[in-house]
Amino acid sequence: MATLANGGANGGAGARLGQRPADTGFFMIMAALMSVTIFAGFALNLAMGRSTFAVPAVYHVHAGVFFGWVALYMAQAWSITTGRVELHRSLGRLGYIWAPVMVAMGFAIMVASMRRAGGPFFFDQNEFLVSNTMLLVLFAVLVIVALRRQRYTGWHRRLMLVAMSILTGPGLGRLLPMPLLIPNAWRIMMVVTLAWPAIGMIRDWRRDGRVHPAYLWGVGAIIAVQVVADLIAYSAFGVSLTQSLLEGTPGGERPMHAFLPPGFSM
Repeated sequence: MATLANGGANGGAGARLGQRPADTGFFMIMAALMSVTIFAGFALNLAMGRSTFAVPAVYHVHAGVFFGWVALYMAQAWSITTGRVELHRSLGRLGYIWAPVMVAMGFAIMVASMRRAGGPFFFDQNEFLVSNTMLLVLFAVLVIVALRRQRYTGWHRRLMLVAMSILTGPGLGRLLPMPLLIPNAWRIMMVVTLAWPAIGMIRDWRRDGRVHPAYLWGVGAIIAVQVVADLIAYSAFGVSLTQSLLEGTPGGERPMHAFLPPGFSM
């Protein structure tokens, strides 16, 4: 979802709607790299037998919704890069609906996986619950703000890139040696996801001599949300909330903190 107007590199309002913006190639490449990273993570897990298709229906619905977003993001990057502005505008409207659905399905699969198997063993359950929820909401907020700023090229496509970077977490988490990163696996994964907007910042700096404020606001929001999420997760309220959610389920039988299962090997 790159842009709808030719606003220039620094994000001014477009002179005319319906123009193909300059510098779409970079954002097309970034969209492709992020999409491949997400796909590769899940494909690797499947190939190594860490995941299976024999799971409850909510897993399949979640996969359809999330990979549908990846396909939409790629279609938007492709459509604007190839000058199909009207198609880009039409598909972009789906974002207003798709982003909230992503939040709902993200929360649904998180709760289902935590109750069913305790969630990823290399994450603290309370951190996984609170951080995941808050970052999903931030993703949707960034998408909606980016759509509302579609006349401002620089803001629109950079905020979309930052939002998409959040979604690369699950893919990266399946590619990185997460068990070896305990007890800081979640934080390390989050730092790695920030590599995507960092690449954009470096490109801006090298080309324009400054970093576009959209990156600063987007990355700043991610960091702020993560700090607040940790404060909540490790408070008495966060621990109690997690315990209440998992009480009486198989997921409640594992330790709340990250751990290595007995007999585990890489």
